[in-house]
Amino acid sequence: MSDFTYVENVAHALICAEEALGSRIVSVPGKAFFITNLEPVKFSEFLSLILEGLGYQRSMVKLPARLFLYIVLLVKWMHPMMDSRKLNHSTPVHNVVQLALCTRTFSCCAAEKNIGYSPVVSLEEGVALTIKSFSHLARDQSLARQINSVDHSKVDKLLGSGKVAEILLWKDERKTFTCFLALGLLYYWFFFCGRTFITSAAKLLLLVIVTLSIYGILPSNIFGFSVQKISLVSFEISKVDMTIIVTTMAQMWNRAVQVTNALAKGEDWILFFKVAISLYFLKFILSRYLTAAFGVGLVLAFTSFFVYEQYEEEIDGIVKFMICTMNVAMGVVMNNLPISVTTFLHNFEILDENKRPGTENDRQLTS
Repeated sequence: MSDFTYVENVAHALICAEEALGSRIVSVPGKAFFITNLEPVKFSEFLSLILEGLGYQRSMVKLPARLFLYIVLLVKWMHPMMDSRKLNHSTPVHNVVQLALCTRTFSCCAAEKNIGYSPVVSLEEGVALTIKSFSHLARDQSLARQINSVDHSKVDKLLGSGKVAEILLWKDERKTFTCFLALGLLYYWFFFCGRTFITSAAKLLLLVIVTLSIYGILPSNIFGFSVQKISLVSFEISKVDMTIIVTTMAQMWNRAVQVTNALAKGEDWILFFKVAISLYFLKFILSRYLTAAFGVGLVLAFTSFFVYEQYEEEIDGIVKFMICTMNVAMGVVMNNLPISVTTFLHNFEILDENKRPGTENDRQLTS
């Protein structure tokens, strides 16, 4: 165990000491006080928190500290014999290992009693502030911007700022790659194995059940490796999530009913053309390019959102320019349409009266 102290707590302790000296407390002058965060933590755990905050993966291989120390001592002993400059850093590593093995905790009772010291920044807050200060050492620049930015990006808000956003925006590279690999295997299982959809789904369900059954009967410890059991809570859906799912389905159903009623009345021709064109393209894609559509959609889901977040301002500028260009082109086309065509479009409420050529509005635009 080791004690770490955030610099703001040290400054606060100096202020407390100055105030105690000013009040002429007899037990304060000439004495030394230990200042800590009053939250001892393992040396390796503290370093892991800093490294994970900067985007580096925590080491998955754990060796006993004594064994690692013996390895370092062996390398240090072999260093003069090998005559290699690559091992010049072995002495600092040896010191760090010895530092990590020893217990370095200090009592703050005297400072609390005599100068009224108490930490103003907790260990968790201090780690977060330290990570922010060293954001230039983050694994990539996108993570550095994420550390320095409190507000969520537009695409992060669009994806709900939850687990989906965390995966699609590559905030946790390991989790994202695992999900992408799993979805890629499912894509291959359903589309390239030469089976029907029902057969593939049935075999996949059987495989999942057999795997969970075997995993459930495994002992908690196999050859020194602990096997973490899957709790039943992992298979449960909370009431809040279930309410959101049901509400979303109800809203989609109500929207579909509204669109169907509008189409049945035959009054909204714009909606009719939108639905007809959408259904035609959907039928065209599903009948000929279903496999390719799913593959392209899978790749775009894991790339487009990430690219947009990195180049949000540039992409927004391009989209605005294209929209303005299309509006100007549409205005030119509408201004050059014959009167009979614009009258027909107006009768079916496809074109607004103000868009008809020859009106005062158009003359002002063209002037």
